[in-house]
Amino acid sequence: MEWIAVLLAGFFGGLLNAVAGGGSFFTLPVLVFAGLPGISANATGTAALLPGYIASAWRFRRDIQWPANMGLFTLSILAIAGGSLGAAVLLVSSEQLFATLIPWLILFATLAFLFAPRLLQRLQAKTNQVPVTTRKSQLLNISILFAVCVYGGYFNGGLGIILLAALGLMGQTNLHGMNGVKNLISALLTSIAVAVYAVGGAISLQHLLVTGVAALAGGYAGAAFAYRIPQTYLRYFIVAVGLGMAFVFFITSA
Repeated sequence: MEWIAVLLAGFFGGLLNAVAGGGSFFTLPVLVFAGLPGISANATGTAALLPGYIASAWRFRRDIQWPANMGLFTLSILAIAGGSLGAAVLLVSSEQLFATLIPWLILFATLAFLFAPRLLQRLQAKTNQVPVTTRKSQLLNISILFAVCVYGGYFNGGLGIILLAALGLMGQTNLHGMNGVKNLISALLTSIAVAVYAVGGAISLQHLLVTGVAALAGGYAGAAFAYRIPQTYLRYFIVAVGLGMAFVFFITSA
């Protein structure tokens, strides 16, 4: 039953990432309940979903619109540095600390997943005038993106929607262009984070194999049905799962 649960978590995690995001809301809790320590469960689940990030980055490569006068080099440095730092912080964190943070991280990611689209819609409805970029605002934008990348390297849950919200706050309004940048940053920082996890011995190879294969199958299925499933229903379902998982972790960690 344990391995069946892990298999299903990988499948639905890959499927949801393909059609709406939120796949880690399935992989992390199930891997924890399957017996992995919280840090190892987070690292293994992130590694299993990595191919989906890379595929999405390639798929949206032509839609990229660079934010706030930042180019590929700057974004790559921020993603690699932030992802490395977040992953390193995860590895040196105690299991007790991470177990305490898990419900709060899931709750934060869930609320971001729920409310960020409304924020993005409001930002998109505003004027399409290009904001003036000053040195101060540029440093602020870099700081915001770096902080999000550190978060992604540490936890990764809800990373996509948090990145979209950050890009919206930086003045971007074209969702296709934002998705292109989001997928590129996600792929880069997750790749370096997984490499750090592997060096630190935080990844369970057995669970990674089962979850990864299932996630690939789920991603393929999700891509096939992406335009047939009502996105609103999926989003609320993911939010319900996220809130439920946060509640369970709050109870078990109390």
